[in-house]
Amino acid sequence: MTHAPELSGQTVVVIGGSSGMGLETARRAREEGAEVILTGRNAEHLKQAAAEVGARDTAAFDVTDPAALDRFFADLKGPIDHLYMTAGGPYYAPLAELDFAKALQAVDAHLLVPLRIGQHAVGKVRPGGTLLFMSGTGARRPAKGQAIAAIGTAGIPALVANLALELAPVRVNGIAAGFVDTPLSARLLGDGLEARRAELRATLPIRRVVGPADIAALAVHLMANTAVTGATYDIDGGEQLV
Repeated sequence: MTHAPELSGQTVVVIGGSSGMGLETARRAREEGAEVILTGRNAEHLKQAAAEVGARDTAAFDVTDPAALDRFFADLKGPIDHLYMTAGGPYYAPLAELDFAKALQAVDAHLLVPLRIGQHAVGKVRPGGTLLFMSGTGARRPAKGQAIAAIGTAGIPALVANLALELAPVRVNGIAAGFVDTPLSARLLGDGLEARRAELRATLPIRRVVGPADIAALAVHLMANTAVTGATYDIDGGEQLV
């Protein structure tokens, strides 16, 4: 039996869609019949990504700039069906070395930007459509230097649950990932990337490293499954168990 496209005729906006999880989710959404709009900071990277997946449109701006976010939604031809926002890297620092400016930037990017998007979603995302936000699982286990990362990790599930009530019948869900083998991970780990991959292959219950395609498959499922809202789904290959 032929698989029917799950997002046929729908429109998906991917914020942070020029590489990694965002680009792979755009690709998966296109495979499921959706039109996609990609956003990101780098116009050239967006152009390349759009050509790769056949995106309908792109918009280059910094999502943490409230005025730029306002302009994006004002110009967005609606309604749209789904919006997926990827997450930037976490901020790690021991208390003695904490840079409060960077800490505030991290809290803004991971918690306040989703709230701004939630405000803009009213009237732009169709009833039954989805807002989907990224979080992580790594900072659930307390460790020195992880206080700011832990705020974001704990905050997203609470934010998702509350927005699901306030924005209903628009659905709001979260994805909490562990290590994902993306270009961002490569930049953060540098020469330690291959050692981290080897460690995960040896220790994770799934015996492989989680990749962008794994996140994309879950993201598209949450867009298509209209019974799911207010939930945050872990996808870390069992990393929390070991």
